[in-house]
Amino acid sequence: MSQDPYELLGVARDADADAIKKAYRRLARQLHPDVNPDPETQERFKEVTRAYEVLSDPQKRAAYDRGGDPFGGAGGFGQGPGFSFTDIMDAFFGGQGPGGAGGPGGRGPRSRSRRGQDALIRLEIELAEAAFGVTRELNVDTAVQCSTCHGEGAAPGTHAVPCETCRGQGEVAHVQRSFLGEIRTLRPCAACRGFGTIIPEPCRECSGDGRVRSRRALTVKIPAGVDNGTRVQLAEQGEVGPGGGPAGDLYVEIHVAPHETFTRQGNDLHCTVTVPMSAAALGTTFTLPTLEADVEQGADSGVETSFELEVRPGTQSGTQQVLRGRGVPGLRGGRGDLIVTIAVETPTRLDARQEELLRELAAIRGEEDPTGQVKPGSKSVFGRLRDAFNQH
Repeated sequence: MSQDPYELLGVARDADADAIKKAYRRLARQLHPDVNPDPETQERFKEVTRAYEVLSDPQKRAAYDRGGDPFGGAGGFGQGPGFSFTDIMDAFFGGQGPGGAGGPGGRGPRSRSRRGQDALIRLEIELAEAAFGVTRELNVDTAVQCSTCHGEGAAPGTHAVPCETCRGQGEVAHVQRSFLGEIRTLRPCAACRGFGTIIPEPCRECSGDGRVRSRRALTVKIPAGVDNGTRVQLAEQGEVGPGGGPAGDLYVEIHVAPHETFTRQGNDLHCTVTVPMSAAALGTTFTLPTLEADVEQGADSGVETSFELEVRPGTQSGTQQVLRGRGVPGLRGGRGDLIVTIAVETPTRLDARQEELLRELAAIRGEEDPTGQVKPGSKSVFGRLRDAFNQH
């Protein structure tokens, strides 16, 4: 060789096989004719490839280190025994030979057994179930292992046999000449599709796939605190893979049904309580249910299913009361709040007696004089009622 192969690849003389291969891949990506068509670069690529041919073969490397001819007198680029163009392909495909074979270094027959796909189903639950958790029974339709052939794909009493075309290798070699010399590439065998074996008599139940579709029952535990869009993962409960391969995962996507009283914002619950105008002015107390009221509780559970809401005299429409720790439990602990908004209901129709009493009240409070004229700096009670009504 015109130049030391160690210098060409930029590696030390005691470099191991991995370091040599890594250095060659780096240079091949830079110098390959498909990337850089310059003639000088092509010649450099030939030298680097021939250097790798020497150092990647233990016998040729030992011959070179002893000062001998690593090619044993057989000159010419790419003519030494054991050299394969797949080494160049490795530099561009990360160690996988042409066709994506599944053996060591990306070569050899592919396995018929592969991991199955993940599956997704949607489950609607109530707000209380999302808040406190629930266990549900689900019926899912997925691919399962064929019980007739147990995933092998062959009819009972038969088995897959080695492919005669590729002799069980899953690949066949194609040789062609180019400016680089004689190039040998490996391609998946068309007869066995790269598996290296052929099933002479496929299973009639699964048509050789090793799996069939079936409906089965599953129990899924929904944790407390889930929300719309939360996905619960059930490992290895998805689609069984071809050839009896391991199953993928099953994801249960949660959809929470609307609640007639509460709306959820994060871990907080919101509700609106409408009170009459007189009750807001005089004050009152309401008994309201908690979210726990939607969950069946034992008589001695001690769980509060209702609470007393005090509306203080003079409460204005839009006033909020926050009840700490009565919201939705969080997935990582803690619990949100319950926020109650007071809406004061303004009467839209008054009979003669009611109007008379309101006018009398307005007069007593100095909010409207007998002639109906508004005092400076004040607003009539009817004006206030009208404003409140328009806001709601």
